[in-house]
Amino acid sequence: MTPIVAIVGRPNVGKSTLFNRLIGEQRAIVLDTPGVTRDRHYGDATYDDQAFTIVDTGGFEPEAVEGVVGQMRRQAMMAVEEADLVVFVVDGREGLTPSDEDVADLLRRSDRPVLVAVNKVDGLRQEALLADFYGMSAWEPIAISAAHGRGIDVLLENIVAAIPRVPVEEVDEAITRVALVGRPNVGKSTMTNRLLGEDRMIVDSTPGTTRDAIDAPLSVGGRDYVLVDTAGLRRSRGIDRRSSEGHSVVRTLRAVNRCHVAVLLLDATEGITDQDARIAGLVDEKGRGLVIVVNKWDAIERDEKTAKAFAEQVALKMPFVHYAPILYLSGLTGLKVPRLLEAVDRVREAQRQRIGTGELNRWLEKCIERHQPPIVGHRRVKLYFATQVAVEPPTIMVSCNYVDGVHFSYQRYLVNQFREAFDVVGTPVRLVFRTRGERAEGDDDE
Repeated sequence: MTPIVAIVGRPNVGKSTLFNRLIGEQRAIVLDTPGVTRDRHYGDATYDDQAFTIVDTGGFEPEAVEGVVGQMRRQAMMAVEEADLVVFVVDGREGLTPSDEDVADLLRRSDRPVLVAVNKVDGLRQEALLADFYGMSAWEPIAISAAHGRGIDVLLENIVAAIPRVPVEEVDEAITRVALVGRPNVGKSTMTNRLLGEDRMIVDSTPGTTRDAIDAPLSVGGRDYVLVDTAGLRRSRGIDRRSSEGHSVVRTLRAVNRCHVAVLLLDATEGITDQDARIAGLVDEKGRGLVIVVNKWDAIERDEKTAKAFAEQVALKMPFVHYAPILYLSGLTGLKVPRLLEAVDRVREAQRQRIGTGELNRWLEKCIERHQPPIVGHRRVKLYFATQVAVEPPTIMVSCNYVDGVHFSYQRYLVNQFREAFDVVGTPVRLVFRTRGERAEGDDDE
């Protein structure tokens, strides 16, 4: 397990900007509005061949007890408790505030190692801004500008000196990234908390409570996962992309890009909507594995035919992801939730499956025997051989004499036959056709 470094501080001091700077990508929402980051947000970082995990937290209001702000405070305290090191971010332009002193007092009592990062110090002339922060504790302040990268190397040097050393090459690469996706208020955060066994995500009945994509590590039965709890995807029309909701849509799309397997949560009490189908289409288009979860299964009246009826709805409204397993669960009560990770494991194995060329060509011969390729003009399309050129998703190249003659309906037939012959549940399958002798470079981009 890599060391954990928690970033804490008052709202709007630049924590998320620093988080993005340290992990080297724009993952956390960064706006000028205080309180945009509400949950714990995990990201991987490396420096000087040292691997560690960065945790971004919501704005720390020491006196907050009730409501979302109170939950943000509790999330920050939980991050401190699990951290090997705390980076306390303060605003150099504003100077030392009473709230900073309250946070410092809480951190002193936590008995965790602390680095003080004085942010928004953009030049040598502004280093005098550090004066306020000397004497706050035994912690020596470090001047940085998260927005411009100034002082980040010095901060990183101090971080790696203060945490247990775990070289990059020792980090386990066999981690399955699972993105929980769906419309707002379908229970993604509740399901994440159920899987984690703790209230790590803020849960509220108001749609849109989760606005960022939250990474949370999980180990079960010797397998390692990272759960990505995302903000609910709404239709893009009418969303101001400068707002936090607009940013959340972008972050959710990126979460799908980063995951191996997406878990699409549907609301059993509402049925399947057009937006559910759009999200499923996005996952399929990106070539990610997919598990469909009908959540809130405990909240509806049901009999032995209810699940079958729901499955028929899925087949009718989302036929393009007919390959995805469907589970009927309740994140709130825990009903059958252990089956979810079992399904994720099965999908992950299917994504990475490699099939030998000999076995593929025997499959192709049987397909041709059952159903000959079409005749185009005065010649029949001929399929010569098949070979797997990529995984995640499984991508099969088929050599033929006339690429344009392979009609979509025949391609669909081959894919269906492939699914019957091989265990590729929950993953898209890509077929690419090449004329004999044409190189297959670029097939991995399918």
